[in-house]
Amino acid sequence: MALRKVIFLMLLSTPLVAQRFTPPEITRWKQQAKRVSITRDTWGVPHIKGKSDADAVFGMLYVQCEDDFERVERNYITATARMAEVEGETYLYNDLRMRLFMDTAQAIKLYATSPDWMKKVCTAFADGANYYLYTHQKVRPRLIRRFQPWMPLLFSEGSIGGDIDNVSLNSIREFYGKEPGKVKEEVNDDGQEPEPKGSNGFAIGPSRSASGAPLLLINPHTSFYFRSELHMSSDEGLNAYGAVTWGQFFIYQGFNEHCGWMHTTSQADVVDYYKETVVKKGNDLFYKYGDALKPLKPEKITLRYKGEKGISKREFSIYHTHHGPVIAQDNGKWISVRLMQEPVKALTQSYLRTKSVTFEDFKNTMSLRTNSSNNTVYADDQGNIAYWHGDFIPRRDPKFDWSAPVDGSDPATEWKDLHTLDEIIHLYNPASGWIQNCNSTPFTATGTGNPEKNAYPSYMAPDAENTRGLHAVRVLKEATNITLDKLITISQDSYLPAFETLVPSLIRAFDGRSITKDTLTTRLSEPIALLRSWDLRYSSSSIPTTLAIFWAQRLRQDVMKRMPAGLDQLSIYQFLETQTSHDEKLNALSQACRELQRDFGTWKQPWGEINRFQRLTGKIEPTFDDQKQSLPVAFTSSYWGSLAAFGSKKFPGTKKMYGYVGNSFVAVVEFGKRVKAKSVVTGGSSSDLSSIHFNDQSLLYSQGQFKDIWFYKEDYMNHAERTYYPGQLPN
Repeated sequence: MALRKVIFLMLLSTPLVAQRFTPPEITRWKQQAKRVSITRDTWGVPHIKGKSDADAVFGMLYVQCEDDFERVERNYITATARMAEVEGETYLYNDLRMRLFMDTAQAIKLYATSPDWMKKVCTAFADGANYYLYTHQKVRPRLIRRFQPWMPLLFSEGSIGGDIDNVSLNSIREFYGKEPGKVKEEVNDDGQEPEPKGSNGFAIGPSRSASGAPLLLINPHTSFYFRSELHMSSDEGLNAYGAVTWGQFFIYQGFNEHCGWMHTTSQADVVDYYKETVVKKGNDLFYKYGDALKPLKPEKITLRYKGEKGISKREFSIYHTHHGPVIAQDNGKWISVRLMQEPVKALTQSYLRTKSVTFEDFKNTMSLRTNSSNNTVYADDQGNIAYWHGDFIPRRDPKFDWSAPVDGSDPATEWKDLHTLDEIIHLYNPASGWIQNCNSTPFTATGTGNPEKNAYPSYMAPDAENTRGLHAVRVLKEATNITLDKLITISQDSYLPAFETLVPSLIRAFDGRSITKDTLTTRLSEPIALLRSWDLRYSSSSIPTTLAIFWAQRLRQDVMKRMPAGLDQLSIYQFLETQTSHDEKLNALSQACRELQRDFGTWKQPWGEINRFQRLTGKIEPTFDDQKQSLPVAFTSSYWGSLAAFGSKKFPGTKKMYGYVGNSFVAVVEFGKRVKAKSVVTGGSSSDLSSIHFNDQSLLYSQGQFKDIWFYKEDYMNHAERTYYPGQLPN
């Protein structure tokens, strides 16, 4: 029997009807649990210590399941392409997209050939999660009743989906859908564009630091509660603190005693599309490559989904060329896609970076070049700061336009090899003493000594400038004697640069009206007066902040249909300023005031009365209620250039706007003789509504305040709430 068929039969028996935990493995788990200590500090943050790295990973997965099993399980339901089984048919093409690139049979084979150290930590990953299920038998998984050691190889760099998310679900549905089907994609009920996702990373060198020690800002912008905060260490040299994607066994964005790393989403072109010329001969399909025809054989796969009458199945015939899976059709050409698929190397890089001691160590992990979707901002205790724009960059012929599909039949469009670490765009210890990246161009990453744009292929950095990047440069170039607290202040600078040109254009529209006594002019005179005197800074008490944001949102919605597709952020502002009429601008303000008057009884609403933080449940899909307690938040959407990001919107049944994406885990770190650090997370460390740590950081978060991080054992033991080992019952 072929290996693939054997694996398939194993999968049918294992994940769908989970094997019972056996006495020998339960005994083994209990023994391993005794080699792990978990200390919860006064904020509920877990500090896991194991004798070996595998012991630490065992404890890490156990505490993650303690804090939010639903999210741990959800990530592996997603990674194993089984979301439709629990959420229904709308997720069928999400699952199909995952299966086009990776399946569990491949992951099992990769695990079998992994190095011994990786097998140990992957086994510990599964054992820790399974031991949690064994010791918490009231927990009812939605689908996964036994975690497997090959599962971490299904996603390996900290982001569920990663590069795969760039592939259009609608295109896949149109190509493979035998019948119409709905697709689960991110949309906003209010017609607005989705909140920009990304991150901010700042590295401060010795010349700008008050203490002479480098500092690092770790500021990912994600959907709320997407990652947990924890500390893991072992007697084998592991000692890392930071943000962890639920269910993974490495610190994704964080620091150890010697260095820190922050990832920001990169726009470096690492995903390429190929136009394939398909030829049919008899009943067989081929695709053209050079002077030859290559066979294009279908692979039949079956996906399960939850329907009205229980679990149903749908069969698909999927296709791959040597470039990758076929995902669309355009003008008679089939479109295949190529992206990085190196799970073992990627997981190796993600884990080993957390154990880096020197700059050279860190560069050695970067040289694995499998962190395909991220830029990296770095600082260390030897005085180094650094930046890499991307990591995995295929070498390609620059005569082709790689931003569009290329001719798959032309061998010249093949990837050659990977650019080396020193060939990709990078900065090491710039003279200006600081580095920033806010998902923007790398050519303004610092003050002086920026990389030269014409020195690199265009596919390395198609990233546009954005308002956060411009804002970061503005505040960092003037900053000196930076402390941890000053870095927090810098990271929350309240200026909103998007309105530098937008608000004056509105005021010009008002001032330019030929009829000065009409009803519209009279009605808008007071709002315009407030905007005229506004300093373009947000605050909870600011009425102009409310007016500006509601007006700009309304104007953007009103003209969106005629706005050219694909505009970058700065071009959108320019369009709103120069390509909308005076009447359109003023009517949008009038509508915004009417909306505020209707919902709140007056248009004079301070921003903090509308922009709120609320956590009512620990569920993945949040609910919000205007009648229940919430907290005012001053900072706002990164769309307007706010460095501290708080994407908020109205939800069904609400008039107020509630945050759902933006600042999540935020930390500042100083790398002196002893590491000093502070952090804050949305809500708290636990998703259990009954836990004191469900909402204990909400007030800090909403006010932009941080808590101390207890990194050293003597510190977290002095601030310990409880110390225990996995499976130990509370006293």
